[in-house]
Amino acid sequence: MRKSAVVGLSLFALACICAVAAWVYLTISAKGFSARSQPTRLEAKVAEFARAMAMPSSAKTMKNSVPASAEVLAEGRAHYADHCAVCHGNNGSGRTMFGAGLYPKPPDLRASYTQNKSDGELFYVIENGIRLSGMPAFGGKDTADASWKLVDFIRHLPQLSAQEELGMERLNPKGPDEIQEEMEEEQFLNGSPKSVLSKPSTGHHRK
Repeated sequence: MRKSAVVGLSLFALACICAVAAWVYLTISAKGFSARSQPTRLEAKVAEFARAMAMPSSAKTMKNSVPASAEVLAEGRAHYADHCAVCHGNNGSGRTMFGAGLYPKPPDLRASYTQNKSDGELFYVIENGIRLSGMPAFGGKDTADASWKLVDFIRHLPQLSAQEELGMERLNPKGPDEIQEEMEEEQFLNGSPKSVLSKPSTGHHRK
């Protein structure tokens, strides 16, 4: 190849890099790095490629050691409601307050994007998390059975009934205000005096 051709290709490549850099700069200057934004198609493709490369080939062929049953699904449902629903939603939609604030947003676990993955891939993500995202690693000592039960429940999400979803709401983590409200309601039903229903003292007294 002639030297002039090499120089021309190099200049063209440099121009492309500069153009991309300028586009990134202008985009960031206009929009910033807000987590409210939706990832661009390019970002999504790059993230999916990086995730696939980070997944060991052995994980994709792993077999679920906990076959689905009514009891297994009940345990997986309770675990999911307590640990996963805050971001993914009880129904797996990902439409929650915390989910909306993440970047990228949690995927709809009922959709083909998740359901087409192998059991081993789902298990690996639960145990090891996903870097540069809001998905933490839940793996630890003696967590395999619980993670496989979650895989079984995730497979069940597309068929989740309204009754199951309602039952999960009772298992969702509660904030301090909700706990206080429940305590007050219980005390009221038990006939406790009004003074007992007031919020606990902070420990400071006037002299």
